[in-house]
Amino acid sequence: MKIYGSYTSPFVRHCRILLSELQRCAKDKARAAIDCEFIETDLKASTTLSPTQKVPYLVDGDLILSDSSSIIKHLREISGQRFMSDIREYDLFCMVNTILDATVNVFFIERIDGLKPCDSQYLQRHQNRVASALAEINQRTLPTTLPLGDGHIRLACYLDWALFRDRISLTGLNNLAAFLTRARAWDIFASTAPPQGA
Repeated sequence: MKIYGSYTSPFVRHCRILLSELQRCAKDKARAAIDCEFIETDLKASTTLSPTQKVPYLVDGDLILSDSSSIIKHLREISGQRFMSDIREYDLFCMVNTILDATVNVFFIERIDGLKPCDSQYLQRHQNRVASALAEINQRTLPTTLPLGDGHIRLACYLDWALFRDRISLTGLNNLAAFLTRARAWDIFASTAPPQGA
């Protein structure tokens, strides 16, 4: 099994965290770990190799998965775990995917086309969607113990990436800031941080 991706993608990071977590779990239970190779790829290669022209994508024999959500579900299930049994956490996972997509779109449109939210009503709508969702999530009860479930892993990956790319501020979002501090203290999360200068 192979997962293709970049070290800066928050979607890929979630998969890398899960792989590390599953390998640790297998070691603790003296079971065979998932045999999965991570292969770094860039935007140009993903355009050629991935049917959705994005990362991550997974190849497991004849099975090709082209979205981090299906990859995470697959990894959980082949490890004998359930994927998203709690509807509230699944809703958080979906909400974070929405704002992650919005933020990534704004980031790449700014980087490639030079347009900023102030230049486009569409991009401004994305920015408003992100701000609204973050304010809502900030009001929720967030976990204080580790490890995290997939909805909260996705949230931590998003927050860390969005700060890394200078896309958001957590000023006034104290609950989210405290949550991210706790996530950064988790060794598996910390070990998957994007490389500095990337």
